Amino acid sequence: MKPDHEIAIVGGGFSGIGAAILLHRAGFEDFLMLEEGDGVGGAWHWNTYPGVAVDIPSFSYQFSFEQISGWSRVYAPGRELKAYADYCVDKYDIRRRTRLGSKVVSAAFDDETHLWRLETADGWSMTARFVVGATGVLTQPKPPDIAGLDGFRGTVMHTARWDHGVDLRGKRVAVVGTGASAVQVIPSIAPETGHLTVFQRTPIWCLPKPDAVLPRPARLALRRLPGAKLVSRLASQALVEVTFPLAAHFHNLLPTAGAGERIGRAHLRRAVKDPVTREKLTPRYALGCKRPSFSNEYLQTFDRDNVTLETTGIDAITGSGVRTTDGTEHPVDVLVLATGFKVFEKGNMPAFTVRGSGGADLEKFWAENRFQAYQGVSVPGFPNFFTILGPYGYNGSSYFNLIETQTAHIVRCLRNARKTGATRVEVTHEANDRYFRTMLERRKHQVFFQDSCSLANSYYFDANGDVPFRASPTLETMVTSRFFDLDDYAFADGR
Repeated sequence: MKPDHEIAIVGGGFSGIGAAILLHRAGFEDFLMLEEGDGVGGAWHWNTYPGVAVDIPSFSYQFSFEQISGWSRVYAPGRELKAYADYCVDKYDIRRRTRLGSKVVSAAFDDETHLWRLETADGWSMTARFVVGATGVLTQPKPPDIAGLDGFRGTVMHTARWDHGVDLRGKRVAVVGTGASAVQVIPSIAPETGHLTVFQRTPIWCLPKPDAVLPRPARLALRRLPGAKLVSRLASQALVEVTFPLAAHFHNLLPTAGAGERIGRAHLRRAVKDPVTREKLTPRYALGCKRPSFSNEYLQTFDRDNVTLETTGIDAITGSGVRTTDGTEHPVDVLVLATGFKVFEKGNMPAFTVRGSGGADLEKFWAENRFQAYQGVSVPGFPNFFTILGPYGYNGSSYFNLIETQTAHIVRCLRNARKTGATRVEVTHEANDRYFRTMLERRKHQVFFQDSCSLANSYYFDANGDVPFRASPTLETMVTSRFFDLDDYAFADGR
């Protein structure tokens, strides 16, 4: 039975775009990319809040095969990432093979035909031989579980769905949360608000941001000087590698493990004059337990006369404000939810119902067996199904490195299937178990399992207390994705 398309790519963010481009370059032309939104770019299509920007240098936050020199800053603003997504889609002729407004709600594998059937929210369906899940994890906004939220009579919006029609000038604004999005939005809106109250549950590690405007001569040099792009990318990659993959996964093995914390505390001392506020902003957990941030404006914002940092817990949202557990009610006109995204919650991992061989349910498999996937790509029992950001796939380096690495793994499987005539490709239980054991054995060196991390309230941790990051340096992920043993997969022809 011939499928509608050989490959279905679910998600039109950079994961889907990268997978589409690399599949095309590898000779796989018959694919369709399905995207829920009305445009491509994923997080950079949905997130348009004030101050939104990439949190690693732009030289790393781009495809290695499509490096551009036109970034306005070292850390590019969100609108430039959205433009980059559109540029890539058009340059590599992906748009005509993209179906927008198509939210996939289910995918089911047929053991007889070796095909997947995908259903969308609007009732449309298609079949595909292979499915690439490229939905990411920072896509579905997570509202806070606070009593009374639905009864608030003012304006409510989540940072991931910013309403630019709301005028904050002179308003009493409250921001709930102090994660990565809040670190960017708080200093951006504080000057225009009448008063800004920030409700903090857990302080975030905030480090100095080596950001700067890239003047025209620098952009010209990147464009015309031989080797300039390579040098800037290597320097950027080295910075990213040191600040997260190595620091997080080899915490106990590095003699400089506390250097980042010393830098963070010094940055806090310089930025915040008031000792009481400074104490409230001081993390009590190790750097890396939860996602740190880089900013040269966030901490300084709390020295403003019109900004209040509130660390007393929230009891409830009332019709006109926020009531804390000490009985104080803070009057609010606009409530901003900077409460992050669903990550390991039900309904997001996976982002749609996936039923594999024999009707096995992927969400149930993970619930019963813990999150796991061979190199973050494949799960036994779910043939012809691959993921870009599966459990134990991402090591914390540039997300673009992840996309290229995982797609290289997928392409290797598809090429072997094409070479052997296989219509069913499934990772073996033995290979998956071996990889899972390796990841668990390495956790003793990771920062996540230090005692202080219990105080971090980090979304890195799932319900089992696991942190499904890939405990590997980036070079290892790049090598193993291209040279893993093909015998780790079973290739079968059922036609």
